[in-house]
Amino acid sequence: MPVPGQVPKFSGAMDAVKQTIAAEGPRGLYKGMGAPLATVAALNAVLFTVRGQMEALLRSEPGAHLSVSQQVVCGAGAGSAVSILACPTELIKCRLQAQSALAGSGAAASGAMKYGGPMDVVKHVLGEAGVRGLFKGLVPTMAREVPGNAVMFGVYEALKQHFAGGQDTSGLGRGSLIVAGGLAGASIWFVVYPTDVVKSVIQVDDYKNPKFFGSIDAFKKILASEGVKGLYKGFGPAMARSVPANAACFLAYEVTRSSLG
Repeated sequence: MPVPGQVPKFSGAMDAVKQTIAAEGPRGLYKGMGAPLATVAALNAVLFTVRGQMEALLRSEPGAHLSVSQQVVCGAGAGSAVSILACPTELIKCRLQAQSALAGSGAAASGAMKYGGPMDVVKHVLGEAGVRGLFKGLVPTMAREVPGNAVMFGVYEALKQHFAGGQDTSGLGRGSLIVAGGLAGASIWFVVYPTDVVKSVIQVDDYKNPKFFGSIDAFKKILASEGVKGLYKGFGPAMARSVPANAACFLAYEVTRSSLG
């Protein structure tokens, strides 16, 4: 993502795909995938485990069905917990994906990338800012995860209850679960996408000579230089990724939970 005021390298999602493939081949489309791939299981484990614990605390009696508002609370609690793990993971991913801009176009063209992989990012960050540097952007990460997961789990439960015609959703088929999960995944970005943009520019910012001095400063500078559309840059690809990913995730969760009794 370009710094506010900087001319963007890509004119859109399809242009980004074309330029990336031309410059780096299909492999370039998976740049920065190692860190999220290695931790996606842990992130989802924390998210659904904390949500389950929150559900147990809010139930009036074992097996009682929770309301949509109670699921919103469960989602917010799960989001706050997962933020701690998500922040360093996303920092590694963002810095790998944006390293061409960080190193400068000349270095990028010559192949002299700053980072050789996820662990190399960790080494550089620890050397520049210590352990605290891995949690750069924690505030906007929490500002994304807490309300985002609150909305996602609330929408998911509301849709399930709508499809089931009541609070007992145990009889829903896989098709209904896929639709509910996909729409729930879409809802999160409608609420928190600008926060994700702010988080990303902060996480790729330089440690020693930062361009942004906090989330509010980053928000104001993006808004001043690019307007509201700058806060929604990349919204289409994010949505296209979120819908199938969350549909699959929620279905896998429900099937696994059902299999385990």
